[in-house]
This record gives sequence, structure tokens and C-alpha cells, in this order.
Amino acid sequence: MYDKLFVTGQYLAPQLAISRLAGRLADNESVPALKNRVVNWFIGRYGVDMSEALEPDPDAYPSFNAFFTRALKPGLRPMDTDESVIVSPVDGTISQLGDISDGRVFQAKGQSFSLNELLGGEQERARTFANGEFATIYLAPRDYHRIHMPLAGTLREMIYIPGKLFSVNPTTVENVPNLFARNERVVCIFDTAAGPMAFVLVGAMIVGSVETTWAGIVAPGKRHVDVTRYDNLKTPIRFEKGEEMGRFRLGSTVIMVMPKGSVTWNSDQVAGGRVRMGAAFGRITPGQQETQ
Repeated sequence: MYDKLFVTGQYLAPQLAISRLAGRLADNESVPALKNRVVNWFIGRYGVDMSEALEPDPDAYPSFNAFFTRALKPGLRPMDTDESVIVSPVDGTISQLGDISDGRVFQAKGQSFSLNELLGGEQERARTFANGEFATIYLAPRDYHRIHMPLAGTLREMIYIPGKLFSVNPTTVENVPNLFARNERVVCIFDTAAGPMAFVLVGAMIVGSVETTWAGIVAPGKRHVDVTRYDNLKTPIRFEKGEEMGRFRLGSTVIMVMPKGSVTWNSDQVAGGRVRMGAAFGRITPGQQETQ
């Protein structure tokens, strides 16, 4: 009963207005005493481990979002340096992973979503990843919320896609059809040693914004699909494995999408399992690796 009421409430709520207001409040630096109370409540409520933070004093952050996107102490997330290894891009929990089948991506029991819709509705873009591999990772409130590259890559294009702002917690994922292809999101297409990679940053209820290191705050954006090409730049935008590429300013979900036969996820990666940024997540299929 609670689950149904929770999901129904999201359909009825003014998702955009609530989320944008939350974003403005989270960026506010004018009332430090109130900010400190909220941050310390949040730490206690969600069990945030501040001993990992580069700045462990909660009161030192100028805003809630500065706290939420806090940096970690150096060396806490060792990077697997094997060039054939794909690492986890974030700290989080695996929602699902596996094969893309008939243009559909598995969401939860009884639920799936359209690959074509997820990537912005252009059939040629989706065709690149037909019958490929995907991995969806959920970032809970307690998690580290900077996003890193799972393998080295050169940015080809970025697609901003407006949409709903349903929560992406497990209850909503299990009960809202086509969820990740409905929510606001930013799709980044990279050329990698395993072939093209679609890296999707999904917005959600109360998410103030999604940002990338090259474009700044991308979401909220225009109320239409907005495509930016980067493959004709004199100086390409390239990232090494493990390099920071974006942030969630009030958490959400990342989805990695790879072409058919290009990668194999590690057998110990299963739905519900915890992952840490930098740890081995999968491997480029032998013979697939290309020079980038």
C-alpha cells in the first residue's frame, strides 16, 4: 500500500517545480546556520561517511550542494589500470545489467524501457547499440556523487533530453513503466577502445541539476532535445579512465550502454550489488580493443 501511495504521489506532484526549488535552496549560501542543520541532519539520516571526504567538517561547505558533491580524500578509490578493464564510474548499487533485447532495456521485474527513447529518439544512434550490453547504477543519498569515466574515451556528442522527474529509487523503478526513458537526462557518446559508449546521466525528483566538466550545468536545460557535436573540434575533448566527467547535484542514476559483443561484465556484478568507483566492473572483449 505504501509503495502505491508513494508512486501515485509522484504522478500527482509538480515534479519540475519541486525539483527546481530544491536545487535553488541547495545552492543557497546566505543562511549558513540553516545549511549546517540540514547537512548534519542529512549525514545522520543517510549514514554519510564524512571520514572519506577531503573536507570532513560538514560546516565548512558553503552550500548543501557543495557538501553533496564533495571530493574524496586521494587514494580512497584505487583505479584498476589494466587497459582492457572497465571500471565502475561511480559509488552506488547496481540496479540491473545485461543484454539489450529487441530494442528494450530491462528496468525491473515486469518493466523495461526503449533504447531508442533513452538515447534521444534518433534511430541511427540507437542502432549502434542494438542487442548490446547495458549496466544501470543507482546512487543513493549517502553515496559520493561525482561521476568518472569507466574507460578512456573521446567525446563525440552530448544530447540533452527533457522529461519527467520521477524518483529513481528502487520502489519507483519497480512501479513506473519506461522510467529511465521518461526522466530528464543527459546522454554523452564517447569513442572508446571498445567502440562507441553511450553514458547516460539520468535526472530525478529533487535533483537540482546535472553537470559535466566540459559544459557546466546541462540540466535543467531547454524544453526540447538539444544535440551538441564535439567530433569536429580542433582539440578533441578526451578523458582518461577514472577522470571526473560530471556530477549530480542531488543524486540519481547512470546507465552505461555498449555495442553488441564489445564488453563482458564481471560475473560478480549482479543486481543489488554495491560498487565503488574505480573497481573493475567488466572487460573489453578480446579482439575488440582498438587504438584511440
